[in-house]
Amino acid sequence: MIAQQSKNSLLCPNCRRLISRDESQCPYCGIRKPSSWWKNNSFIRGLSDKDTILSIILYTNIGFFILSLVLVPRSSGPALNPLTFLSPSNKSLLLLGSTGTVAILELHRWWSLVSANYLHGGILHILFNMMVLRQIGPLVIREYGSQRMIAIYTLGGVAGFALSFLAGVRFTIGASAAVCSLIGAILYYGKSRGGVYGQNLYSQIGGWAVSIFVFGFIVPGINNWGHGGGMAAGALLGYLLGYQEKKRENISHKLLGTSCIIVTAVVLAWAALSSVFYVFVM
Repeated sequence: MIAQQSKNSLLCPNCRRLISRDESQCPYCGIRKPSSWWKNNSFIRGLSDKDTILSIILYTNIGFFILSLVLVPRSSGPALNPLTFLSPSNKSLLLLGSTGTVAILELHRWWSLVSANYLHGGILHILFNMMVLRQIGPLVIREYGSQRMIAIYTLGGVAGFALSFLAGVRFTIGASAAVCSLIGAILYYGKSRGGVYGQNLYSQIGGWAVSIFVFGFIVPGINNWGHGGGMAAGALLGYLLGYQEKKRENISHKLLGTSCIIVTAVVLAWAALSSVFYVFVM
């Protein structure tokens, strides 16, 4: 009897409540056709797990960093210089999809607005960005859900680099625009939610934001346009998409997040394959 009941039941792919497989619409969250195979696909469900999402982003960044080092090795620079230690060459970064006015206006690579989020100029650059991602990513997933986090990270990174392009930045890379979009989303959440928790969160993350801009003005070569654009886009996306306490993650959020994953995967695959072909075949 129990076995028969389990066969006729499933967890709703949206709200995770137990429902009948025969339901045309979840009685709890209203999602249509909750028993559809693609809504219950293990890969798609895995993308809702915070550790899986953050690991995919982290390892993709590491993978592209390694590829950028070996694709077109950098000519040797000053010994023991921490700023050039394990730094890819500009040619390697350009091939793999760095963005800016050079890539977009001269090479017509609009897709570089996506790929540049997964490229880094040195070991310290990628370490800093991935450390911040590991700290703030779980917080964004907790308050917004994994699919909205993906959308904010992807679209915020694109918006940050789009603003820096409009500002005339010639060459730029890094996950910091996307990471700053997560910071912007949390700033909006803290301000919107209010209360002791919201105010403390707003103050703490606000301190991070100020530190990022101060660091950007002190250290030459930092793309403050990308940081500011990403942060503003993150706050706007947080407002438009809503957070868990106001609006539970629904199928539209999942479609947006999945679309961002597909576009990013296609762009990065094209960037990697075309670069390898250009260097080793042509």
